[in-house]
Amino acid sequence: QLQLVQSGGGLVQPGGSLRLSCAASGSTLAFPAIAWFRQAPGKEREGLLCISRNTGTTYVDSVKGRFSISRDNARKSIVLQMNDLKLEDTAVYYCAARVFGITTPCTNDETLFDSWGQGTQVTVSS
Repeated sequence: QLQLVQSGGGLVQPGGSLRLSCAASGSTLAFPAIAWFRQAPGKEREGLLCISRNTGTTYVDSVKGRFSISRDNARKSIVLQMNDLKLEDTAVYYCAARVFGITTPCTNDETLFDSWGQGTQVTVSS
């Protein structure tokens, strides 16, 4: 099982940008899938984006074109770049990892993820 440690987040004005990182440690022979989820107050947690090897998938229409997921190989982390942030992006953001097979396929089903980061608050406010 991988251990995930998140960094980044905070307070930003509408239209601003934030970068979240998810550093993974632990050993695995398989190539994991890493996803970003968020949970807004009073709402269910939703899967936003996922990356497996170098292929990223976006699951939520409201973040398409604004959020992107990528690997930072030098820091062994997965990055969530968030641009043009909106008030409705306010939430606690989580990274999660799953390992299944040699190359783990992406999914936005949170029940299929084995490891979770600690969560990071992102607040968009003027």
